Amino acid sequence: MPVQAFAHILAVPVVLFVALMSQNTPPSKCATDSSEIVASYVASEINLDAERPARPWQSARPIVFCSDWQGKNPDELRETKVRALWSAHTLYLRFECRYGELYLFEDSDPNGRRDHLWDRDVAEAFLQPDPGRERYYREFEVAPNGMWIDLDIFPGGLADLKSGMKRSVALDDKTKRWAAELAIPMRALTQNFDSKSVWRANFYRVEGTAEPRAYLAWRPTHTAKPNFHVPAAFGTLRFASDGASK
Repeated sequence: MPVQAFAHILAVPVVLFVALMSQNTPPSKCATDSSEIVASYVASEINLDAERPARPWQSARPIVFCSDWQGKNPDELRETKVRALWSAHTLYLRFECRYGELYLFEDSDPNGRRDHLWDRDVAEAFLQPDPGRERYYREFEVAPNGMWIDLDIFPGGLADLKSGMKRSVALDDKTKRWAAELAIPMRALTQNFDSKSVWRANFYRVEGTAEPRAYLAWRPTHTAKPNFHVPAAFGTLRFASDGASK
């Protein structure tokens, strides 16, 4: 959560994990030009397994980024892909990350929650179900070792969200890639979910423990110093049709 003011899983990746992690990415700066991510619909809930991703993830077109918060200094060795799925009750997110070195906390609450998780390596999702309330949004973070935090962001402060988020992580230290899947209850995001609504969102990565750290962003915030809390810079999150209306 960079802002200036404010059980390690090791395994040989299976075929589907490799297929998702190695899908062709746009050439050159390993980034998608689109400012929109589309969540594909799933009729029933899926099991989280970052190492062995469920097949519906294949239908979710990823957004890709590897540049810093100013949209500069692309680094393919820190490429990040994000996919989204949705059901009537859950928003699913999958991060697929390349990394240089790992910097992780060794301690957390018994359930894996860790304050100030952003001071080490993390992937982050900022979600804004109601774009009309620009300074209100939710923040979700997950580390390569499975530690996590979820926050309610509002003008002048933040609070623990206690969303009931579930997660799964997988780490392959030989290829220097890690993946995380999150399942976020819709009720923690909005009281009245409408799949026709368009949300705002942004996705980030942080890597390192001492400056200069890597601060990567899907939609650049263009601030002078690293700052992810710029709602005006968010992209959009749209929900693909559930097929109920023809």
